[in-house]
Amino acid sequence: MRDVHSGSGTILARGTSLAALAAALIAATPALAQSPAGPVGAQTPAEEAGADEREEIVVTGSRIERAGFDQPTPTTVIGTVELRQGQRPNLQQVLNDSPQFRPTTTTQVSVGNTSSGSAPVDLRGLGANRTLTLVNGRRFVGQNNLNYVPLGLVQRVEVVTGGASAAYGSDAVAGVVNIILKDKVEGLSVGALSGISSRGDGFRYGGDLTWGTSFAGGRGQFLISGEYVNDKLIPSRTSRPDLDSAAIVRLNPTIASDTRQVLLRNVNQGNVASGGLITSGVLAGQVFNDDGTLRTYRAGTSLAANPATRFPAQVVGGADAIGLFDAVAVSTPLERISSYARATYDLGGIRLWADATYGRSRSTYGFLPDIGAPGSLTIQASNPFLSQTIRTTLAAAGQTSFTLGRFYDGDYQLIYDGTREQKEGAAGFDADLGGTWKLRGHFSHGEVDFRQRVRNARVVSRFNNAINAVSSGGQIVCAINADASTANDDAACRPLNLFGRNAASPEALAYIRDTQRNDTTNKLDAGAIEVQGDLFSLWAGPITAAIGAEARWEEQVSRSGTLDLAGAFGPLNLYGSAINGGFNVKEGFGEVAVPLIDVEGKVKIDLNGAARYSDYSRSGGIWSWKGGGTVGLFDTFMFRATRSRDIRAPTITELFAVRSINVGPLVDQDTAGRTGTPGYNPSPQQVTTFSGGNADLSPEVSHTTTIGGSFSPRFLPGLNVSVDYYDIDIGGAITTLSASNLTLACRNGSSAACSQITRDASGTVTEARSNSQNIATFETSGFDIEASYLLRMSTLSSTMPGTLRIRALATHVRKFVFDTGVARVDTAGDVGSSTGNAIPSWRGLFSLTYQDDAVGLDARVRFVGSGQFNHLLNGTNGQPLLVNNDIAARAYLDLGAQLKVNDRYTLSFSANNVLDRDPPISPTGPVFYDAIGTYFNIGLRANF
Repeated sequence: MRDVHSGSGTILARGTSLAALAAALIAATPALAQSPAGPVGAQTPAEEAGADEREEIVVTGSRIERAGFDQPTPTTVIGTVELRQGQRPNLQQVLNDSPQFRPTTTTQVSVGNTSSGSAPVDLRGLGANRTLTLVNGRRFVGQNNLNYVPLGLVQRVEVVTGGASAAYGSDAVAGVVNIILKDKVEGLSVGALSGISSRGDGFRYGGDLTWGTSFAGGRGQFLISGEYVNDKLIPSRTSRPDLDSAAIVRLNPTIASDTRQVLLRNVNQGNVASGGLITSGVLAGQVFNDDGTLRTYRAGTSLAANPATRFPAQVVGGADAIGLFDAVAVSTPLERISSYARATYDLGGIRLWADATYGRSRSTYGFLPDIGAPGSLTIQASNPFLSQTIRTTLAAAGQTSFTLGRFYDGDYQLIYDGTREQKEGAAGFDADLGGTWKLRGHFSHGEVDFRQRVRNARVVSRFNNAINAVSSGGQIVCAINADASTANDDAACRPLNLFGRNAASPEALAYIRDTQRNDTTNKLDAGAIEVQGDLFSLWAGPITAAIGAEARWEEQVSRSGTLDLAGAFGPLNLYGSAINGGFNVKEGFGEVAVPLIDVEGKVKIDLNGAARYSDYSRSGGIWSWKGGGTVGLFDTFMFRATRSRDIRAPTITELFAVRSINVGPLVDQDTAGRTGTPGYNPSPQQVTTFSGGNADLSPEVSHTTTIGGSFSPRFLPGLNVSVDYYDIDIGGAITTLSASNLTLACRNGSSAACSQITRDASGTVTEARSNSQNIATFETSGFDIEASYLLRMSTLSSTMPGTLRIRALATHVRKFVFDTGVARVDTAGDVGSSTGNAIPSWRGLFSLTYQDDAVGLDARVRFVGSGQFNHLLNGTNGQPLLVNNDIAARAYLDLGAQLKVNDRYTLSFSANNVLDRDPPISPTGPVFYDAIGTYFNIGLRANF
């Protein structure tokens, strides 16, 4: 793939709307328009020097490359203008600004979990594992993690917004994101970028460097690019409105008949404190200071049903009351390095190329308090860490113990440290076989080493030893070491003082804590070969075909620590089950483009079809296919439609997660026809339940329909409008149900769920397999709308320089149904941060860009439509009413400017969320809304 330059170019349209194609052409406007002055969207002198060359623009959505071919699959192009707007720190955040993407995993959503440092994209909200991500048309290792892609080297991104498994294989259920990198650079380009929020936090800095040169008389080209970004932590949620420990609570908790609920901020726990709260006895209502003295607990407003409850589980406010999200960050930190090198050499008729990439990302921060530690403890009055005054008071009241409510933040905060390191090499060729026939092939090998550490993790047995402190020989020691005659002592044990937020000694903390650890290596080997050319010509033009074969091998090797495997860390034992396994797939594919009618200036009709057979080592063979066509009228209207069968193969985790066994009771929810059977038991007490991965999983199967068209009027050159309808239905989606819910799903008609239940002769359940199963369905449909207009100002007045570009993107989601066989829920229009599968009915992006030889100005509006926090809480279907369930629409204004100081230096500035629009009340990290507030960036780029 060659770079896109200004100047006349041959257009090989492989699946796009006219508006999307126009966006690709707009990327070829003056060089400054493609040159933000920072690491985002680097532009080199070579791109200006090559402006007069003939170049190709290949828009991906098919494997057919033929001038004049209109591919029916809708495609949106993210060009250099979009890449620079907002000066985002990575490509994922650039794409998440587009309305077709759900920001499922971001630095503000991934707070409090171990996905920090990952940057996948999620088309349609169907899950990142249902979006296939490619670089220059090929798969890459890293599970869709765009932190590995140097943003400064991205030329454009082509988003295929329909199923494309027939063209590209598994995972292209929601669509394909194809990242096109620059492959020709002359000279050196250096950029620097820095940013900070209006509140003085969230500091970001970074830089990039790209160098390229030609050799062997221009037949060879070598380039290398590197990028570094350091995005700092925003630790305090109290610094942002509507983010501090929000929760859904009873509106009138003391009135049993009033089931209404309300979403409130500053909801805390009223029975614990960071320093320890005494909740029983004569000292109840006292909280410990760090020096062991007591003071009165400053409580909040009770939310208990019984007004007499002194220490309710939930309160509003309270200076000493604390909530979980008081100890959770607003946005996680990320430090990343990404690099890329490419060499090409033209032998005349065959072009050889080789790529090498290296990326590293690290996220380290305090991500959770120890929520697995006991919140209520019985403390003996003889505990030697208690002051004499306290012991005397307890003795006078005849108390031998009291209960202590403890919140484990501060010294007990869990520290997540995750490092992902990616290495990949690829080599290939593009050969001209004569005439229209071309041959291409490649092979790649990549590995990602994922090192996870959770420091400050509490070892349950050591904690229990340490809190049982006694006095022996005038010293405070662990009780297990007080009696020299016993053999169960632990010489390393140091007694733990829980009376005060910072009362514990370093020695005690060191004893009770250890590090959870896991090291995982993922490997991907992939190869492909493809031949394409014209078979023969019809009355309307040549029939073009592409056929080829692909193969890939995926493997995961995971290693956990000894304590992790032993379950020593209790309920927060994150890495107790190492996941190992692998699979391979061999595929053959073919695609054909058939022109039916081509009357210049009047009618043009093309048909397109593709098929792929995939043979998986675990599940066998499966077909995917696509058929569609386009109708062009009067060089103004374009109508298109496709129907496809797409697949997603199960991941290694879904296949090989460690199987576990549990024996316990079950409530059978499929009793029809069995209750009269002798010996039948609807509530058996000893059912064997297997859970974990499932090596017998088969690929998910999706059917996608797209119907749309575009309008490019001759009377207004530069205007392009397109509308596309999509409908996606995924059957056999992989999910996991509890054993009881399996019986309910079976009762509701799921044969797949029934097959996972074993019954004896009486009909009593004896065994259930509640591991991953192909038993769910997704159904979603909606519209994608795009409009763009490019106006050269000289058409208004010959003295006016530059161009004005207007572009609008919008997505309307009509339905989004997830059906597990137990419940069927349509979440289209739900926007709550803690609502499963929430997705707004409307999202949009409007941008306005002016560009001349010296100045560039950007303005854009990101829009999230109104909706409900959770439509299940609207007071119907027996559910309680959430009185503030409705959430108003939000619009965010971003501004930017670029100034070309001279031929070498460019300065840029941007401000995101200029009006500092607050997010709605969010119990967790808001998905669709800006939690950071106004954010400023400044950048500088130098070209040599």
